[in-house]
Amino acid sequence: MKTPKTSFSALRKWISLQHYLGVVGESWIGFAYEAGGISLMFWRSCKVLFMAPLRVHETASQMYKIGVASFPLVSLTALFTGMVLALQSAYQLRIFSAVQFTSDLVSLSTVRELGPVLTGVVVAGRVGASIAAEIGTMKVTEQIDALQSLAMDPIRYLVVPRFVASVSMLFILSIYAMVIGILGGYGIAIFKLGISSHTYLSRAIDILVLKDIVTGLSKAFFFGMIISSVGCYYGFEAKGGAEGVGMATTKAVVTSIITIIAFDCFYTAMVHFLF
Repeated sequence: MKTPKTSFSALRKWISLQHYLGVVGESWIGFAYEAGGISLMFWRSCKVLFMAPLRVHETASQMYKIGVASFPLVSLTALFTGMVLALQSAYQLRIFSAVQFTSDLVSLSTVRELGPVLTGVVVAGRVGASIAAEIGTMKVTEQIDALQSLAMDPIRYLVVPRFVASVSMLFILSIYAMVIGILGGYGIAIFKLGISSHTYLSRAIDILVLKDIVTGLSKAFFFGMIISSVGCYYGFEAKGGAEGVGMATTKAVVTSIITIIAFDCFYTAMVHFLF
C-alpha cells in the first residue's frame, strides 16, 4: 500500500510532466504559427508582385535605404573579415609551407560563404529592424487600417517595394562584399605574408568555378527574401504601442539571423550532395 508521501511525490512528477509537455507543445504551436505567417507573407508578396504594377518610386527609395546606406557597414565587415581570414589561414598553412594557398582559401571562403552570409546577417540587423519598426509603427497607429479603408492593398504599398529592394540590393551587396573580402586578404598577403600581387590575384581568380559563384549569389537572393518577409511579417503582427513595436523589431532581427544561418546550412548541404 502506497504511503501518502509516495502518492504526493508521484502526483507532483505527473504535474511537472504535464507542465513540461504543455510548454513544449505551446512552443511548437507558436513556431508553426509564425513559420506559416512568414511563408504566407512571402507568398502574398510574390503574388502581388506579378499581378499588380510595381511602385517604382517607393522601390527606388527602399533600394537606397536598404542597399546604398548599407555599403559602409558591409565594406568594413567584409574588409576586416578578409584580412582576419588571411591571417588565420596563413598561420596554419605556414606549418605545411603552403602560405601561397592563402589566396585560394580566402577566395573560396568569401565567395561561397562569408560574403553572402555576413552580408545577410549585417543587413538583417540593420534593415530587418528598420522594416519591422516602420511597419509596426504604422500598424499600432492604425495607418494600415486607414489604407485598407481606402481600398488600398497594404501588401502592394508597403511590402512589395521592400521585398524587391531587399532581394535586388542583397544580390549587389553580396558581390561587393566578395570583392572587398578578397581585397582585404590581398592587403595582408602583400604587406604581411610576402606573396606577390600577381600570384595572389591569379590564384584567387583561377580557383573559382561557376558553381562557387552561382552558389554564393543564389544564397544572397534567398537571404533578401528572408529579411524582407520576416521584417514585414513581424511589423504587421506588432500590437500594444511602443513596447509592441520594440518586441516586433527584436523578433524580426533574431528570426532573420537564425533563419539565414539555418537556410545556409541546408542549402550548402543540398548543393554539395546534389551537384
